[in-house]
Amino acid sequence: MTIRHASLLPGESPMGTESASDAERGDLLRDAAERGIAYRAGIIDRRVAPDPQAVRDLTANLGGPLPEHPVDAQEMLAQLDRFGSPATMATSGGRFFGFVIGASMPSTVAAGWLATAWDQNTGLLAAAPATTLIEDIALEWLLEILDLPRESGGAFVTGCQMANFTALAAARHAVLARLGWDVESQGLFGAPELPVIVSADAHNTIFKSLAMLGLGRDRVLRVPIDSQGRMRADAMPGINGPAIVCIQHGNINTGAFDPADPIIDWARERDAWVHVDGAFGLWARVAPDRAPLARGVERADSWATDAHKWLNVPYDCGIALVRDRSALRGAMGTGAAYLQESPVREPMHFTPELSRRARGVEVWAALKTLGRSGVAEMVERCCSHATRFAEGLRAAGFEVLNDVVLNQVLVSFGDDATTLRVIERLQADGTCFCSGTTWQGRAAMRISVSSYATTERDVDLSLAAMRRLASA
Repeated sequence: MTIRHASLLPGESPMGTESASDAERGDLLRDAAERGIAYRAGIIDRRVAPDPQAVRDLTANLGGPLPEHPVDAQEMLAQLDRFGSPATMATSGGRFFGFVIGASMPSTVAAGWLATAWDQNTGLLAAAPATTLIEDIALEWLLEILDLPRESGGAFVTGCQMANFTALAAARHAVLARLGWDVESQGLFGAPELPVIVSADAHNTIFKSLAMLGLGRDRVLRVPIDSQGRMRADAMPGINGPAIVCIQHGNINTGAFDPADPIIDWARERDAWVHVDGAFGLWARVAPDRAPLARGVERADSWATDAHKWLNVPYDCGIALVRDRSALRGAMGTGAAYLQESPVREPMHFTPELSRRARGVEVWAALKTLGRSGVAEMVERCCSHATRFAEGLRAAGFEVLNDVVLNQVLVSFGDDATTLRVIERLQADGTCFCSGTTWQGRAAMRISVSSYATTERDVDLSLAAMRRLASA
């Protein structure tokens, strides 16, 4: 593979200016593709966390004053690769377990490159017919593979933070409408009381979404949890009127699932809206052996998940799904005289943004290349790797703190100080990357397996490093 390093010759214009030729632009794009391919090839065997010197080099060489004059684009690209690539975290490899971050499959990267070349503003059919229609297909396929109500509306957003926000905006719209209040027109001043019920261990994105929606982080009613972080259905609060209930499918620490059926039964008796934060756990529904964990969740009113976790598409891609399409449109709809609308679904009416990239293209590519069986196999394989981690750590004498039902493993290496030292040494070692957390009062190392690229060899190498560093 040849990487071209070009600089300006006398009389040449900087790449990217009006006078750059088609050939020059083509050379630049090929150079970028070759560098990307080389980076992906090298990610397999490099250390996972970047060397601290690489991070310092990036700041020293890519910073400084803003250039006064144009710089050759290929020179820029060479610098970006030279100093940027070594400073990245190797999340697209097979040994990053620090957070629930999927890698990006080659098929989805390739589709993303093409979609970027298309450069479509996917908010309006008239401006982006191809990507608008591809996103429609991808949403239909998502509802099918997740086995959720086919009449649901959907939106592609940045991540599960915005997916939760979008779905909860639809919930706020619908529940207040039942009480005779138009929140989009009248705001929250003087609005009826709207209780929000969450798990005592709800993810922080739920609270941020509630804050952005004006419903407040601290006004929520928190339901106690059990030893695995599951909401206790027998401890729901004593309210009778309409409300919003947020349940979690895939606890960020343990992978556990709140019991959907009894909580939804409770909500139906009170005309409450049930929202599911299923950032990664919702994908259990595609794997036959894991699907029982998410039984009943199809009865909920809205769901939020990420494609850049278990579907392994490039960052960023969150998905909001809402059973009542009109509630989603009511919360997110927009319009202006200059916007040429059509009878089909216009994305701008279902997402917080008007201008947005075509995230659905990469989702379409993943579902097209993997098919139902391929997605199921990938989810199941990650869960099997998590079980392998748990078994290996127990065999070495360390304490696994959770029931490993999905892709999450919590391990203690002794007292809190020892556990934190092992995490620090492991991150510095570079063989793999795991993060720390606090689980029910104890320090723990969290292993999250969500990369299609993780192999048994990756697990074995990582286990060996954990045992070596913990013993030291």
